[in-house]
Amino acid sequence: MEISRRLLGKMAAALAGATMLLPAAAGAQDKPAPFDNPGDVEIALVRYLSTGDFFQAYLSGVEKQAEALGVNLRVLDSRQDAALQADMVDQAIALGVDGIIIQHGLTESMKEAAQRAVDAGIKVVAFDVNVENDAIPQIEQSDRDLARLALEQAIADNGEAWKAGYVYVAGIAPLDRRDETWREFKEKYSGIEEVAQFGTLDNPIANSVANQARSVVTANPDIQVMFAPYDEFAKGVKIAVDEAGLSDSIKIYSADVSTADISAMREPGSAWVATAATNPAVVGEVSVRALAMLLAGEEPGKSVIVPPTLITQQALNDGDIKNMDDLSAKMPQFAHADVAVPDWMPLPARD
Repeated sequence: MEISRRLLGKMAAALAGATMLLPAAAGAQDKPAPFDNPGDVEIALVRYLSTGDFFQAYLSGVEKQAEALGVNLRVLDSRQDAALQADMVDQAIALGVDGIIIQHGLTESMKEAAQRAVDAGIKVVAFDVNVENDAIPQIEQSDRDLARLALEQAIADNGEAWKAGYVYVAGIAPLDRRDETWREFKEKYSGIEEVAQFGTLDNPIANSVANQARSVVTANPDIQVMFAPYDEFAKGVKIAVDEAGLSDSIKIYSADVSTADISAMREPGSAWVATAATNPAVVGEVSVRALAMLLAGEEPGKSVIVPPTLITQQALNDGDIKNMDDLSAKMPQFAHADVAVPDWMPLPARD
């Protein structure tokens, strides 16, 4: 068979084209299904809590990791309506999403909804809500460690005997876990006297807690420590303490952090002296990565724990830390969690 120059040219062009495609094909093969075609993957974030800087940063982390993977993301926000959140899980099921992140919520309303998603063949992870399901990994901030770090600092600052106010709302998984540590500390240190417990999740949370805290500090002006293990709680307590002119006599210890929190902690004479926190954006990223591992047939583990960092007022002032970017730059352990990171997983670009 005689091969013409024209045919040879076509064959050479075809071979060159195939060679140019090889790196792209190899790159696609590096990622397991379904992430070899990520544009076909759709995940949903079903939220219970969304008010406050923590939740905005968490959402940002979810969005950035979803973008890095190249998947489609739907965000369904129930705004603290437990029944609506359960309905939104059903909406996500009806939409045919591949995976669902359940973010906060109540066990009694989310347990059956989460099971319906699993029964429909959808992969599910849960952040800070106990859905009592072994098939669903729990994403946690190591809430017991968050409380422990803050309370150890309270002991270091104030000794082992003091009168305390405590902000708590039962039924929210992370707050319940933090409460376990609080109770353990009270048993260990008999000199800690809890003289008042209060708390609400009514929006706006900080202002609603401030309304309660005003009455508490008026009735108990001898309180020395306020343990408010959620930053919106701490903001509310600080408002009341400032208004009562008690910033010199009361110290506030909390969990979670944001740029607004850093600013409040660094105010001259601020009563808010320490918090323990994970980077909420990083927790959002980890939530998506754990779900992606499930979709790829991998196991992220039953509990996916993001370790926390202690952040003191003194460290913020000494480092002249003004915002979350400064915090990540000067506390590298806060900037990234090496959690749920298989070799094939693309990560968000770091600013």
